[in-house]
Amino acid sequence: MTSDPEQHELIPDAEPLEPFEDGFSKRSVLAALFVGFIMLPGSIYMSLVMGEAPGGAAQWVTVILFIEVAKRSLIRLKRQELLLIYLISGTMIAPGVIMGAAGMTLSGGAFAEPIWRQFLVRSPQAEAFNLTKEIPTWIVPPAGADSLVRRTFFSADWIIPIVVLLVHQLLFRINNLSMSYGLYRVTSDIEKLEFPMAPVAAEGATALADASGKKETWRWRLFGTGTMIGLGYGVLYVAIPTFTAIVLTQPFQLIPIPYVDMTERIGTFMNASMFGFYTDLGLIFVGFVLPFRVVLGMFVGAMISRFILPPFLVAAGIITTWRDGMEARPTEIAQSVDVYISVSIGLGLVVALLGIGSVLKTFLGKDGDKKPGRTPEEVQGRGEYSLTKTFLWWALSSAGYVVLCMILVPDFPVWILIMFGFVLSPILSYMSARMTGITGSPLGVDFPLIREGSFILSGHKGADIWFAPVPYFNHGSSAQFWRMLELTRTKFVSMIKMTILAFFLTLITSFIFWALIWKMGPIPSNMYPFVQKMWPFFAKYKALWATSTVGAGQNWLVESITLAKVGAGFGIGWILFGLTSVAGIPSGFFYGMVGGAVLWPHFAIVLMIGALLGKYYFAKKFGEETWRRYTPVLAAGYYCGIGLIGMVSAAFALIGKAVTPLVF
Repeated sequence: MTSDPEQHELIPDAEPLEPFEDGFSKRSVLAALFVGFIMLPGSIYMSLVMGEAPGGAAQWVTVILFIEVAKRSLIRLKRQELLLIYLISGTMIAPGVIMGAAGMTLSGGAFAEPIWRQFLVRSPQAEAFNLTKEIPTWIVPPAGADSLVRRTFFSADWIIPIVVLLVHQLLFRINNLSMSYGLYRVTSDIEKLEFPMAPVAAEGATALADASGKKETWRWRLFGTGTMIGLGYGVLYVAIPTFTAIVLTQPFQLIPIPYVDMTERIGTFMNASMFGFYTDLGLIFVGFVLPFRVVLGMFVGAMISRFILPPFLVAAGIITTWRDGMEARPTEIAQSVDVYISVSIGLGLVVALLGIGSVLKTFLGKDGDKKPGRTPEEVQGRGEYSLTKTFLWWALSSAGYVVLCMILVPDFPVWILIMFGFVLSPILSYMSARMTGITGSPLGVDFPLIREGSFILSGHKGADIWFAPVPYFNHGSSAQFWRMLELTRTKFVSMIKMTILAFFLTLITSFIFWALIWKMGPIPSNMYPFVQKMWPFFAKYKALWATSTVGAGQNWLVESITLAKVGAGFGIGWILFGLTSVAGIPSGFFYGMVGGAVLWPHFAIVLMIGALLGKYYFAKKFGEETWRRYTPVLAAGYYCGIGLIGMVSAAFALIGKAVTPLVF
């Protein structure tokens, strides 16, 4: 049922294609400077205090600020410029995974890693596991170094660690840029995958570009609606806890953050099952955007694997580490260690083989799916780069990593480094790019504990390899950025220019602000509650792994991965694929199920609520095609609204933390 156009004036008309334009300009450079010198210190603070960076909040705040300045200067910002501003902000602010630190993330650019290492080398946990003397001096000065006592980077002790860090950062940028572009060309141009979440940023940039030109369009009205929803919910979800934390010892949460968990309660009659729901309203909007069949698959996969099956697996003696009274986090760890780490490896291999088969069918002209793809007019002028040269740049950067690791850890088997750089990384990245292109999820897939297991089984003695920049990366989700560029008709060369600018600017600003903050006081300390609480845990986890190759560690995580369980996951994957194919069910449902196998029900339930509301209420109210075009704009508006509230709250928190010590 489609609503009458006169009744719903927001229904968009088909729009003609515009030529591709370069989004890199003086205005995008100014935006990058603003992010580097204004947003980055706030990001560092939020990361230390709450364990979360402003992320999307900083991106939308930056975009809106420049729109308002442009309006008063009678300048119209192009959507290509706005998307580049959005992407630059995300590149510079987004938290990065600390190298080899048990999956820990920390915002603030490259020099977040040395700050973590200066704590690790002097931590009681490293001392307890006899790791302190094993940490190589090419990654951090020794524990008793004067530079660590004085909390300064301006020392000869830091020269080699900083050089290693800079080489790693340069090689990573080249590796990521080249691999993500190649993956996009394969998954989008050859396999014709949709990348369903890419339109969120693209439509948001288009809506704000309309506002910059003072045009009252359907996008701007929808974006404004989403923003008001985000502002209203942000007051309840973000502002109240932040403001009360300034004056109270314990913040007041009107809405539980980040989820309501009922795992402990249901565990009394459903052993090892997980149940609950996230309180982030943004998941409803994500459910609007993602294809319904994908969300349904995620929901089914998550509920079967995490809620329905665990009691039977406990009864069969397969899940053995779960204990009565566990809440969601330890329950998830028990499920993963006993079952799903191994099963997910098998499922991931199925996804990889299907992807390789899809590419081969396309090249051989035997692809019977008849996917529509894009016409030559839609891609003409975006800027093509030779795939041969692209993968050559990737190969050179991967080889650079292998050489760097050989210099730093000369005794480690070179063939394992080559396997990581030239086999596992591209396979993992391709698998994740396919999952992102089909399901929209940026998490993709993973080979759990392959890195750790390889170190332990290699026979290498010493902890140095655990700190080396081993070339094992997952670039799959980055392929989506190129789709955003295409949707906004932005030339691909813009991404290359942006990456170069962000690389140099982030290095400079990250060094300046981390050096200042570290000089102001120890990290961690009671000034930073999150790191004060969590970094000792990460240090213990890191010490446990790093000492496993010097005789003091435990290998129980690696021992939990068995060929039988991996084979079971591999077999289950093919059975599910066969059943869905025979039944004529869209492939998105199968890939959703594979992705859902590692999701918490807390996440999948809220996502499903959004998908149901979208399909059975809003799509009928506005018409399916119209609703499909509305959803990315609404989602972008929502994240903009809650981002604005988040940044304002962070500003007051910074002021409050600065003033409080002066009062007492």
